[in-house]
Amino acid sequence: MAKLRSYVSGRWHTPDAEGAPLHDAVTGEEITRISSAGIDMAAALDHGRRVGGPALRELTFHQRAALLKALASHLREHRDELYALSARTGATRTDSLVDVDGGIGVLFGYASKGKRELPNDTVHVDGAVEPLSRGGTFVGQHVCTPLRGVAVQINAFNFPVWGPLEKFAPAFLAGVPSLVKPASQTAYVTERLVELVIGSGLLPEGSLQLVSGSAGDLLDHLTPQDLVGFTGSASTAQLLRTHPAVIRHGVRFNAEADSLNCSILGPDAVEGTPEFDLFVKQLVAEMTAKAGQKCTAIRRALVPSNLLDAVAEAASARLAKVVIGNPANETVRMGALAGLEQREEVRRSLKALLEVGEVVHGSPDRVDVVDADAERGAFLSPVLLKADPDHAQPHEVEAFGPVSTLMAYDGVEHAVELAARGSGSLVGSVVTHDADFARQVVLGLAPWHGRVLVLDRDDAKESTGHGSPLPALVHGGPGRAGGGEELGGIRGVLHHMQRTAVQGSPRVLGAVTGRWVAGAPRTESDVHPFRKSLRELKVGDTVVAGPRAVTLADVEHFAEFTGDTFYAHTDEEAAAANPFFGGRVAHGYLVVSFAAGLFVSPEPGPVLANYGLENLRFLTPTFPGDELTVTLTAKQITPREDQDYGEVRWDADVVNQKGESVAKYDVLTLVAKR
Repeated sequence: MAKLRSYVSGRWHTPDAEGAPLHDAVTGEEITRISSAGIDMAAALDHGRRVGGPALRELTFHQRAALLKALASHLREHRDELYALSARTGATRTDSLVDVDGGIGVLFGYASKGKRELPNDTVHVDGAVEPLSRGGTFVGQHVCTPLRGVAVQINAFNFPVWGPLEKFAPAFLAGVPSLVKPASQTAYVTERLVELVIGSGLLPEGSLQLVSGSAGDLLDHLTPQDLVGFTGSASTAQLLRTHPAVIRHGVRFNAEADSLNCSILGPDAVEGTPEFDLFVKQLVAEMTAKAGQKCTAIRRALVPSNLLDAVAEAASARLAKVVIGNPANETVRMGALAGLEQREEVRRSLKALLEVGEVVHGSPDRVDVVDADAERGAFLSPVLLKADPDHAQPHEVEAFGPVSTLMAYDGVEHAVELAARGSGSLVGSVVTHDADFARQVVLGLAPWHGRVLVLDRDDAKESTGHGSPLPALVHGGPGRAGGGEELGGIRGVLHHMQRTAVQGSPRVLGAVTGRWVAGAPRTESDVHPFRKSLRELKVGDTVVAGPRAVTLADVEHFAEFTGDTFYAHTDEEAAAANPFFGGRVAHGYLVVSFAAGLFVSPEPGPVLANYGLENLRFLTPTFPGDELTVTLTAKQITPREDQDYGEVRWDADVVNQKGESVAKYDVLTLVAKR
C-alpha cells in the first residue's frame, strides 16, 4: 500500500513505518497510509528559517504577489485532479468547488491585495509620521518587517485545499515561509496540492514544506520568531496554546476553533416574504454543504416564537428533497462525512443534544443513500432538532456534521442574549428586511462574533452566504471560536510581521522607509522632476514654483466657469459675516488648479498621467491679493513589476506670501521607467 509523503528540508520523504490507514469516506476502501516517522522536525524548521526566509525576504511585496498570482493560475489548470481526490473525502462537486476554487481564489485575492495595497518594497510603513518634537527634527514612524521564523500551520480535515492556502497566502506575501501539517483524514488531498505547488517551480525553495502525519516534537523546536496557526477543536487549541515552547518563547499563536454559529430570523420575515424563504434555504444549505463539516455552519437557528413551527415545516420539506450518497452520482446533493470515526463523533454529540431536544427531520441512525453502502461509507442523515433555548446543551455542544437546532426567541434582546450564549463564534447572520432590527442585532452580536452577515432580498443574489469566509474579511472569532483572526486582507499579512516604532530625524526615517519625510533634505536641480524617468527620479527630488497672485477676477471667473457660486466666493457681505473667512475667498480647487499650473512641465515626457489626489486639506483661506508658491517633492517611487511604468507619490505644499500652508496633499502620477 502506498504511503503519503512529506516534503521537508528540500526533498520528498517517504516514511519507513507502516503508518495508519486512511479510508475513502464513500466506500470505506483503504486509500493510503500516513506517518511522519523519520522526519527531523528541527531540521525542517531550520530549513525554512535558513533557506526559505532569506529567499522570500529578498523579494518585494509586489514580486511575492506576482508569484502568488502565477501559482494560482498553475493550480487552476490542475483543479480536476484535486476534485477527484476531494470526492474521496465525501465531498460533492459543489463542496469541492468551495474548497479547491475557494483556495485558489485566496491566492488570487492576496496577489491583488499585495499589488494594490502594499509597496514594491520589503518594508511596510504603518500609519503616518508622528511628530515628536517642536522643531520637527525628531519624528517617529511605525514599520512592519517579516518575522525571521516559520509559520507552522496545523489544519483541520474539512478543507484540505482551502485550509492550507488561506494560511499560506498571507504568510508568503509577508515574506515568511510555511510548514503545513494537515489533518490526517484528508491529508492525501493536501499532499497532492503541495506536490503541484512544488512541481510548479515557481516558489523559492524552503517557502513551503509539508508534514504528513503526526506533528511529533515539531512544537518543541519553535523559536520566538516562529508562528503557529491552528484550525480545529477548542480542546486541541488549548493544548497547543499551552505548549511549553509556545509559552516560553511568546510564539504568536492564532486559533480558529469550535463555533456554535447562529442565524437569526427577523420578526418581519413571516411566511410569504423573501426573507423567510432565504432563511430556510440558507439553513438547509449550511446543514448539507460539506455534510455540515464547516466551522462556519449554522448550529443554532433562532426564530421568533410565532414562526417556529412554520420554519420547522419549511426546512423539513426542503431537507426531504436532499439526495444523499456517492458524490459521483449527479443527483447527489450531500455526500459522506470525512470518515466513520467522524460519524460516530457526530452521533455522540447528537445524543447529548437529544437529551433536551426533539427531532424535526432526519435520523441519527438511519439514512437512505444513492450508489453507496450507508454503513461502509460515512453517511449520516441531516438532522434538524427543536429545543427549548433555556437548556445549556444547544449552546455548548457542537455536532460537527449536518446538524442544527431550532430555538424560539421573544424580542431582539432575547435573540442577542441567546446568540451570546455560544460564548464566541466565527459568524452569525440575521435575515431581515427591517434595517432597525438588523442594526440592533448586528451591534449586539458584534462583540461575540468575528463576522456578521445581514441577508435580505436586496443582497441575496450576490451574497456569498453565511458560511463563506472571504480573503478581504477577517475569519476568526472571540472566546470559544479561538480568539484569533485570519485573512482580513492586509491584516492577515501583518500578523506575520513585526511592527516596530522607529525614532530619528526625518532624514534617517526617510532612508529606513524609502519615503521622503517632511523635514528631510530636498534636492533641487536644473532638470525638472517631470523630465526624469522613473529610473532617474530619486526620492526627495523637488521643484519649487511661484509665486502666482490670486485676483478677484480669478475668483469670479472660476465661479462662473465651474458653476460653484457658493456665497463665500461671490457675495462679499455674506462672506464677511462668516466668522471663518471674514471676506470673499478663493475656491480651494482654484488653489489646487493654480498649483498644478505652477509645478507642471507641459511638454511630452516620462510623466504619463496624473491619476489622483489624496489627503487633500485646505489649511488657510486664500484671499484675493494673496500670492501662492508650491513645493512639489517626490515622496515615494513604486515601480510596477509587470508594466513599463510605475507610480510616483508627490508631496505638494502650497503656501501664501506669509509662508503659511494654504493646502497640503499628495499627487499621484504614472511615470515611464525609461
